[in-house]
Amino acid sequence: MLGPMATTVSSTEASVVDRVPKGLFIGGTWRDATGGGTLDVLDPSTGDVLAAVADATPEDAMDALGAAHAAFPEWKDSAPRARANILSAAHDLLTERIDELALLMTLEMGKTVAESRGEITYAANFLRWYAEEAVRIDGRYTRNEAGTGRVLTLRQPVGPCLLITPWNFPMAMGTRKIAPAIAAGCTMVVKPAKQTPLSMLALAQILEQAGVPGGVLNLITARSSGKVMQPLIEDPRARKLSFTGSTDVGRTLIEQAAKQVLRVSMELGGNAPFLVFGDADVAAAVDGAVIAKMRNIGEACTSANRFHVHESVAERFTQQLSERMGALRVGRGTDEGVDVGPLIDADQRAKVDELVRDAVSKGARLLTGGKAVEGAGSFYEPTVLGDVPDDARLLTEEIFGPVAPVTTFATDKEAIEAANRTAFGLVAYVYTADLTRAFRVCEALQTGMVGLNQGLVANAGAPFGGIKASGFGREGGPEGLHEYLDTKYIALNV
Repeated sequence: MLGPMATTVSSTEASVVDRVPKGLFIGGTWRDATGGGTLDVLDPSTGDVLAAVADATPEDAMDALGAAHAAFPEWKDSAPRARANILSAAHDLLTERIDELALLMTLEMGKTVAESRGEITYAANFLRWYAEEAVRIDGRYTRNEAGTGRVLTLRQPVGPCLLITPWNFPMAMGTRKIAPAIAAGCTMVVKPAKQTPLSMLALAQILEQAGVPGGVLNLITARSSGKVMQPLIEDPRARKLSFTGSTDVGRTLIEQAAKQVLRVSMELGGNAPFLVFGDADVAAAVDGAVIAKMRNIGEACTSANRFHVHESVAERFTQQLSERMGALRVGRGTDEGVDVGPLIDADQRAKVDELVRDAVSKGARLLTGGKAVEGAGSFYEPTVLGDVPDDARLLTEEIFGPVAPVTTFATDKEAIEAANRTAFGLVAYVYTADLTRAFRVCEALQTGMVGLNQGLVANAGAPFGGIKASGFGREGGPEGLHEYLDTKYIALNV
């Protein structure tokens, strides 16, 4: 269902954009890019330019790393409570500004304001969680096994970090990396995606106000991530790289990081299976399916990418899902009553449409949606496909859009094999009323996370991450803090 499309930026929207710094944040100072180059940020619902931000050069990037390197010796020895207080203050500032930050995010990314508010809350939770963890960095002291000495271990910050964040969750993916780095005592250079830099610029402004010392957090925006980040990855002053994005780019970064043997954590692509067994509560499974599929317009690595449904409930599930998806209202994320905003750009919309057309040409039934929305902006109709054949590309490729392909299975073994038939392993969703089946299936799934009878797994206190081509390392929870700490063992002869 298509709602009216707004094509002009209101005075309120313009004011929110104007409040955000547009420069580079290096060594505690906001400055222009060397040479004065800029990068346009577009509203995906209209294609209009929202703002122009600094387009960093490799020289700017090296300045940022230099600032992080210079600030590290003092920062690593700072009091844990001081770091915790900064994160707590940032949490409060982020929460106080939730309305304007949500609007800002919607303008540059496209999701509805309600979803953006949810992301701001989620982002703030990482600041609060790691404020509490900063004062609980542990070690141990024990007798060795022979009883002739002692084993002492301590955790120390890894050093200057390079943090590269994606466009689809422009605030939460920032705090999920920045908060544990600050808590651990690391300094950093942050590079947000070129499509959505405004949210990260606002976050840097907030962290500055919260008291982050100059050089601890450095932020550069740039048109070409590879051009500005590769020199930093290959510089011996950097000691960790954290990236969230596509598997192809992740592979390239891992290769580059190998030269300096950087500590690396990668949160890459996904191809999440959503399994509905014959004993499942179908209505609850549909509710979970809409959440797992349509969060962030389907532009999430955790988005349910393919639905494997037991043949006994497939017709009911598919019909109810089609009705729910078909009733969603498409429109500009700032408009009241809109459920689904635009995809990030025309290229992404074209990819989604190509995958749908491929499936239909191979015999899939189009049950609702199935085409791009005409007019300004990169909108695509929420789509459900039934009887999707095994050779359809969208069963093996990450869709990153509002499309739900449904296939059927007859046995638990078939369901598990279908779910694991992918190079990816980020998350899976399982709906069943049988506790024994639930644990058997969860243990058999080759993923880093499982949503059992729920369509949302994100939690600041839980380890987020995958296996296989979905990457390695974890963000969130105590595990996320450990990614920024080295363990040192001291042998004591006492």
